[in-house]
Amino acid sequence: MSNIVLSANFNPAQGSLESYIQTVSSIPVLGVDEEQRLAREFRDSGDLNAVRQMILSHLRFVVHVARGYAGYGLPQADLIQEGNIGLMKAVKRFDPDQGVRLVSFAVHWIRAEIHEYILRNWRIVKVATTKAQRKLFFNLRKSKERLGWFSHDEVQKVADELGVTAENVLEMEKRLAAHDASFDGFADDDDDNNHVAPSSYLASHNADPAMVLEQSDWEDHTQEKLKRALAVLDERSRDILLKRWGADDKATLHDLAAEYGVSAERIRQLENAAIKKLKAAFA
Repeated sequence: MSNIVLSANFNPAQGSLESYIQTVSSIPVLGVDEEQRLAREFRDSGDLNAVRQMILSHLRFVVHVARGYAGYGLPQADLIQEGNIGLMKAVKRFDPDQGVRLVSFAVHWIRAEIHEYILRNWRIVKVATTKAQRKLFFNLRKSKERLGWFSHDEVQKVADELGVTAENVLEMEKRLAAHDASFDGFADDDDDNNHVAPSSYLASHNADPAMVLEQSDWEDHTQEKLKRALAVLDERSRDILLKRWGADDKATLHDLAAEYGVSAERIRQLENAAIKKLKAAFA
């Protein structure tokens, strides 16, 4: 599917969105027989022109789906563009022998791509990560029966309807009610408002000279102890540890067994013995 390139005229991120919508709305919708024929041509012979025709004829449907997500405050053109990616994935996986129309099959893929885009961009901090949180994010607004916070009964009703816990509902409600804030505040904030910026009340330990010096001394001390501990080991044990744990391209037990002419089990024994000596030196 990466070989499929749509014309620049069909990119909603370029030029006028209204012009794009008018253009895709003027593309004829495929009939059942034509859609089946094109799908089989792509499946059987990889005909990219057939794929292009199927995609172009369904771009109007992507616009229709994307308009349903206008309330999230994200650019409509970006929502459409993400939906188009979902449409391409659907066309690639569409099986004409399953007895369903492409539009019915593609809606899942279109919405999935739009959902991913919204979750990535709705807030600076990702608002939903688990399956339950994602389900809540896109259903909680529709489930509200009034403005403001949910009552206990409403929380339980939403939880039962969506198959999640009441705690999940309350947590997502708080996340939806929260707002992004600048860590340093805004340049046009007056002095009375600057104190609410996190930078004014969160301590930065890296800026404390005493702690920076203490950390540096501790690292130097630890490095020196490590050097002394490694010096106690015999050359073979030291080489095994460094190649197993001190290199970016770590050697395997079998690599070292071949190098030293012993079994992998013997290398493992030498490694464990060396690690015990290091632990004793640090203790």
